[in-house]
Amino acid sequence: MGIDRTGGVVHIVIMGCGRLGSMLAIGLEKRGHSVAVIDQDPAAFRRLPDHFQGGTVEGIGFDRDVLRRAGIEHADGFAAVSSGDNSNILAARVVREEFQVENVVARIYDQGRAEVYERLGIPTVATIRWAARQVLRRLLPEGSEPVWRDPSGQVRLLQVHAHPDWIGARISKLQERCGAPLPFILRAGTGMVPHAGTVFQAGDLLYAAVENDRVGEVETILGNPPSHRPEGRQSEGRA
Repeated sequence: MGIDRTGGVVHIVIMGCGRLGSMLAIGLEKRGHSVAVIDQDPAAFRRLPDHFQGGTVEGIGFDRDVLRRAGIEHADGFAAVSSGDNSNILAARVVREEFQVENVVARIYDQGRAEVYERLGIPTVATIRWAARQVLRRLLPEGSEPVWRDPSGQVRLLQVHAHPDWIGARISKLQERCGAPLPFILRAGTGMVPHAGTVFQAGDLLYAAVENDRVGEVETILGNPPSHRPEGRQSEGRA
């Protein structure tokens, strides 16, 4: 199941209710989304405010039954942000491979290992200072957390997750369809500037330069299959 790019509520499961996990849960709920938090230690849930309306599930985050209790079967995203690298990556793989949740991110403390998992197609974050912002960008790529914005606030650089049906299409075709520059992509943890023949691959993260008033339009176009015809752009050709 993928991210709802039409502006609706999404359900996110978070493994780990430490400092980062609780920050993510609170931030997601403030944005109006549904959240469930998993932790082995019930005392960890005290980090959540009294007004927190999301779910809390006691248990091991890579246990299938625990994940089901957290709503993983209808989840739009999963963040493994416990204090253990091994637990995080195992949970991320279980969620992606067994529950078919595409939007998965794992917190990895060891930068070297993080690069290995990026090459396996599992996005990771490893820098403590800005981990929360990075995880939110991965989970909610709808423009609420821009990578960069110009001083006037009119233009932003967004990290955009394209629909899997775009795999195999040229980056130039994606640019043509969304009407916005895609100046670089992140592939297997490495940045690259696409050229005319660059083909979109599974696991690629796109970066789009977009005017504020076109953020929703661009993300809707890329977040849907190539055959999707957004209102006002029906005349464009197929990918």
